[in-house]
Amino acid sequence: MIIRIATKDDLSAIDEIYNQAIATRRATADTVPLSNEERLNWYWSHDPEKYPLFIAEESGKVLGYAYFTAYRGRRYALRYAAEISYFVHKDHLKRGIGSSLMEYALRIALDLNIRYLIAILIGNNDPSIALLKKYGFSQWGVLPGIVDFDGVEYDHLYYGRRL
Repeated sequence: MIIRIATKDDLSAIDEIYNQAIATRRATADTVPLSNEERLNWYWSHDPEKYPLFIAEESGKVLGYAYFTAYRGRRYALRYAAEISYFVHKDHLKRGIGSSLMEYALRIALDLNIRYLIAILIGNNDPSIALLKKYGFSQWGVLPGIVDFDGVEYDHLYYGRRL
């Protein structure tokens, strides 16, 4: 398995994985897939020099992906903080892909001038919570019950780690 910067050609695989995440109702608060235009705009927003989008690939197949996003955008005082997000194809769960993506992210973060990583997740996402704890993240905050999937409420959790 290799980890590399994503290209535009990877977008269909990324879409497939993200749409799987939407269906779980625990990996994202999105409830409908992104349009092609929205996905393309999202892709172009990930500058590989600052907030890269990277994939785990094996034999030409995208197994998962992760990326950094500016935390709170243009607020300069937060320039050293970034949000980390990651998703793994359902057929490749429990194979260490999430761990490989996280290890890669932690390895490159300081070179990107990121000192704090923040993961924002839904409270019923036990696999993601376990991954974050494995890599030294701790719960920094909770927004109780604000995630609502058709009347079923979950907390929105903030996990963080200083690098």
